[in-house]
Amino acid sequence: MATTRKTSELTRIAAEIQRGYNGDAWHGPAMTVTLKDLPGYRAASRPIPQAHSIWEIVRHLTAWNHIVRRRFLGELVKVSPVQDWPPLADQSNDAWEADLAALEEACLTLVSAVKKQSKKAGGDAVLKRKVRGKTHNVYVMLHGAVQHNLYHAGQISILRKAME
Repeated sequence: MATTRKTSELTRIAAEIQRGYNGDAWHGPAMTVTLKDLPGYRAASRPIPQAHSIWEIVRHLTAWNHIVRRRFLGELVKVSPVQDWPPLADQSNDAWEADLAALEEACLTLVSAVKKQSKKAGGDAVLKRKVRGKTHNVYVMLHGAVQHNLYHAGQISILRKAME
C-alpha cells in the first residue's frame, strides 16, 4: 500500500509567498504582473501626492522579505525607519532594473528558506517558535509576510491605474 506524504504547512506557506510574487495568485495579478513593463521614471512618479511611489514600495517590499527571512532563520532584526522605507537616490533605469532584481531575489530566497525548513524532519515545529524580539510566532510572521506582499501589490495596481 502506497503512503501519501502530508503536505507540510511550511510548504503551503512557501507556495503562497511564491504565488503572490510570480504565480497564479487567486486574489488577482501576482506582483510581477503589476510591475510588468513599468519604466523606472513612471515607477518613481507620485500619481497620488501623499502616497509612496511604486519604486519606494518595491524597495520596502525587498527590505521586508529579507527581514522576514532573517527572522525566520532565528536572527534578531531591529528595523530602523531607513531600513523600513529605504530612500530612493538613483532614479536611473539601471537602478530600477537592479531594484526589481533585488525584489525577486528577496522573495525567492524567502521562499527557498521556508521550503528548506519544510524538508527537515519535524520542520513545521518552527512555526510555533516565537520570533526573536517579538511577541508573535513564526506562523503569524510568515502569514503576515504573505498579507504584506499582497497589500502592496494591490497598492501598486492602484498607483498604476492612477497614472493612466
